[in-house]
Amino acid sequence: MSGDPAIAALVDAASAPYRAAGRFAWHFARGKLAGDPAFAAILSHGLLAGRARILDLGCGQGLLAAWLLAARAAHLEGRWPGDWPPAAAPAQLTGVEINPREVARARVALGERAQIVQGDIRHVDYGSVDAIVILDVLHFIDSSSQEAVLRRARAALAPRGILLLRVGDAAAGFGFTVGKLVDRVVALARQRRLIRLTCRAASDWQVQLARLGFAVEALPMSQGTPFANVLLVGRLP
Repeated sequence: MSGDPAIAALVDAASAPYRAAGRFAWHFARGKLAGDPAFAAILSHGLLAGRARILDLGCGQGLLAAWLLAARAAHLEGRWPGDWPPAAAPAQLTGVEINPREVARARVALGERAQIVQGDIRHVDYGSVDAIVILDVLHFIDSSSQEAVLRRARAALAPRGILLLRVGDAAAGFGFTVGKLVDRVVALARQRRLIRLTCRAASDWQVQLARLGFAVEALPMSQGTPFANVLLVGRLP
C-alpha cells in the first residue's frame, strides 16, 4: 500500500508527530499506517467525509486521528489524489483507549488536536457523534459486552450516522486462524497473560448490525496481509 506516493506521503505526515512520543511509537505508527489497508480505504472510499464528530473506540495510540488530520492537511494543500472523495474535516476527534501507555503516546503526539480518553469502551460515555470507528477491538470482550457496545454505539449516532467495524471473519479458515494467533501474541505481550477471544463470522456481525437498524456493506479489508478481515460499514437512515 505504501508504494503509492500519496499514501507514502500521508504515512510520513501522520507518523511524524509520534517522534515526540518515542522511537517505538514512531516506528509502530509508520508500520501500522503503511501496512494496514483500512487506513487508505477509509480515505479512498470517503467513509468519514462530511462527519463532524468522530469517535474511535479502542483507539490505541490515536493513529486514526493522526491519519485524518494528515489527510485533511494534504487535501487543503492540494496534495490529494484526484480520484478520491474529499478528506474528512472533523471538528471533534475523540479516542477511547484502556491502556495507559497507549493513551500517553497518543496525547504526546496529538496534543490538543484530539481528545484521548483513558477508559473502558464498555463504560465510558460516547456522547452524541456522527461516526464511530471500531477497528479490531470487539473480539477482546465477551459476547454480551459486544452487543452492549454496539447498542450504545447505535444510540450515540446521529441520524444518518455511520459505524465502521472491522472484524476477523471466523468463517474464513486459515486467514482467520493466523489473525487470531497474532492477536493472542500481542495481547500476551501487552498484558502478560493469555486472554480469551470472542470471535464471530462476518455474516453474524452483519445480522446483528442489521437488527440494530444499520444498512450494512461488507468490504474485504486484509489486502496485502495474511489475515481474513472485513470492514463492515453500517449506515443509519
